[in-house]
Amino acid sequence: MNTSLSAHLQDGLTIVVVGASGDLAKKKTYPSLLALYAQNLLPQDALIWGYARSQKTHEELREQLKPYLLKGTEESVVDSFLSRCYYKKGKSYGDEDAWNELSVHIEEHEDSLTKNQHNRLFYMAIPPNVFGETGLAIKKTAMQFPDKGWSRLVIEKPFGRDLESCRTLLATLSAQFDEHHIYRIDHYLGKEVVQNLLIWRFGNSFFERIWNRDAIQSVHITFKEPFGTEGRGGYFDNYGIIRDILQNHLLQVLMLLAMEAPTVADGVTASDHIRDAKYKVLQSMSQIELKDCLLGQYKGYSDDETIENKDTNCPTYAAIRCFVNTPRWAGVPFTLEAGKALDEQLCEVRIQFREAPAAAFLFPNHTLARNELVMRLQPDPAIFLTTNIKSPGFASSPMPVSMGMDYQSLSQENPDAYTRLILDVLRGRQASFVRADELERSWEIFTPLLHQIEEENVRPNIYEYGSTGPEQREAFMEESGIGGPMMQSAL
Repeated sequence: MNTSLSAHLQDGLTIVVVGASGDLAKKKTYPSLLALYAQNLLPQDALIWGYARSQKTHEELREQLKPYLLKGTEESVVDSFLSRCYYKKGKSYGDEDAWNELSVHIEEHEDSLTKNQHNRLFYMAIPPNVFGETGLAIKKTAMQFPDKGWSRLVIEKPFGRDLESCRTLLATLSAQFDEHHIYRIDHYLGKEVVQNLLIWRFGNSFFERIWNRDAIQSVHITFKEPFGTEGRGGYFDNYGIIRDILQNHLLQVLMLLAMEAPTVADGVTASDHIRDAKYKVLQSMSQIELKDCLLGQYKGYSDDETIENKDTNCPTYAAIRCFVNTPRWAGVPFTLEAGKALDEQLCEVRIQFREAPAAAFLFPNHTLARNELVMRLQPDPAIFLTTNIKSPGFASSPMPVSMGMDYQSLSQENPDAYTRLILDVLRGRQASFVRADELERSWEIFTPLLHQIEEENVRPNIYEYGSTGPEQREAFMEESGIGGPMMQSAL
């Protein structure tokens, strides 16, 4: 096994899944831990404690988890994993008596092992409003002593809903933990194509020569879902598509695309170098203005019975044009687009290069497609480049072709984003996690827009379920430099 992946296996490990009864824990956290266990990337004597407020036994927890774990994994492996899973009930997430009792169980297990170090990972699959009381209880009762091992907290989004709430949340956690303890997870940073960006950009000599405003016309980062809120409208209506997708997932991808080379790009020491480079991108961005936005809401959105305000102006679609004001990117529009109830399931980065110089004169009566570099995150991760060639046969007219590769053809092994990121936590690599300063700066960029939409009751454009978005979309994309014939990859 690669030693860079397995050094943590020499130590003791206890994982506490806070909020073990919730959907996130059942559908993401425990399956990702199982994937690590099945690949021998968890210590075989590791214990996994679930903590929540509902009453259940160890066996009842295992029975509830098992259907979510059997997908694609042999039952014997699942049963072996579940034998390491236990449960502790608390009256609340900040119930110090319950946490004290859990801490005793953890210490008893650690005392039974002959390990030099005993580490503790707390995965907070709970709402942000209980982070404070949970963190305080952990700090008082279950935090590992530094000379015995490390303690790390995984925090799930949302990291606030505007700048003020973000700062409150940051202050709550920083009062109990240092930044090196905290791993704010954005699962898009764990996707294969996103993880590939550093090597793709800085490991190939020719990219630096074309990765700038002289060669690139526009950058378009897209997220589409072919379904609506489907009974989750009550939650979604409080956040909207900008908070749910653009301000975090797509903005993180933008930073990796636009940043300058970090001093070090791999290894434990690379974490802050990479995040420093990302933060400088945010420092070079201005607050987003309403004139650079297109908002939409699919027809029938407010019919969701969980939405109380039937006159809601919550956007289910948004396209936002923003700029990175550096010498490399000045004037190049970066367009972030996300929406529900659209025509397909897709997440991709589409980089359009400028038109070939003098092409109209050199090839009269022909239209040449723009060269494009497309990185598809989902479904079916792939990278492909669109170029122009002569059409086969006697004719000399140009035609676009797609050249590239799909990850499935390279390897059958493509870990889930959560699995990859939890392994990074165990390895102490924070590069793919959101640091406090970049989180705060991202809210500074988006909060004025969000408040204007809410305070002025800005109405979104209504669009049909299953369409490409509002009818104004085509004109908005042309204004953003996105145009010309586009080619879908055959990959």
